[in-house]
Amino acid sequence: MMLSNTVMNLSSLDLNLFAVLHVVLEERSATRAAKRLHVTQSAVSNAIARLRTVLGDPLVVRSGRGLTPTPRAEQLAPLVAQAIAHLQTAYDRGAAFVAEGSERTFTLALSDNHQTSEAARIAEVFARKLPRASLRLVSNDYLVATDGLARGDVDAAFAPSMMQAPGVRARQVFEEQACMVVRRDHPQVRGKLTPKLFNALPHIDVEVVLGRTGIGHRMAEQHWKAAGLERKVAVRVPYFTTAAMIAARTDCVAGLPGRLAKVLCKTMPVKIVPTTFPLPKMGISLVWHERTDADPGARYFRQLVAEAVGGAR
Repeated sequence: MMLSNTVMNLSSLDLNLFAVLHVVLEERSATRAAKRLHVTQSAVSNAIARLRTVLGDPLVVRSGRGLTPTPRAEQLAPLVAQAIAHLQTAYDRGAAFVAEGSERTFTLALSDNHQTSEAARIAEVFARKLPRASLRLVSNDYLVATDGLARGDVDAAFAPSMMQAPGVRARQVFEEQACMVVRRDHPQVRGKLTPKLFNALPHIDVEVVLGRTGIGHRMAEQHWKAAGLERKVAVRVPYFTTAAMIAARTDCVAGLPGRLAKVLCKTMPVKIVPTTFPLPKMGISLVWHERTDADPGARYFRQLVAEAVGGAR
């Protein structure tokens, strides 16, 4: 039986070279790639040189202090990353996960409101159940800017339940109720917030990801419009906690997630104002990439987070 030329070529090729290329393309530096791979910089350079000969392309060129990929390397990058992810998943499935002995780092992406309202509980449970592992919390800005779920740099994230993306799995962990917050001695807000007062007061708007509005923001805007409400936005900020701090020093009203508002009302001179109209609700899900769906460690971590925030089912 004759083997095809493709199979013959692959059989004579050192596939470890692609593993080196993958790290070099992520780090854009031979020095950082060598450190990550626990080899010398010359070993990385030699591997790239061998792959250049095989593929007939420079693959990366020097640019300042870093390396810039060629068009051929940019085409190869997602294919190589996917292949390595599949190999890693195949390897991980064969290894048992022992929580008490794991020294793995688990990364969770959270917006600032969930960092304030949920992170401490998650860290408490994590320390108890994964005593030798490390917990890393990153912002949603980092998640979006790095495509962290797909790249594997982020294990899971909190996101609106209606969010959908290719290759992303989700599990709703709780429901978030919006609250209206003003300073405790606000001269105009002494009882309930009426539609007339809502429309008259200046509002603080929150743009939570890379200075742009997201799914939750658009859903809230649709809710206000359907209820005949109109916000006069006086200030725009990137964080919910910043909105609360401004509300505490001005006559502005801030719309905050309820779990955050309850925490901040204990530590800041603000209060939650009851309304004569319904406020929006939104499901919050724990999301992860399908590439880690079956990984025992990632599954254990997701279950831990869900239980910590009261969403286990």
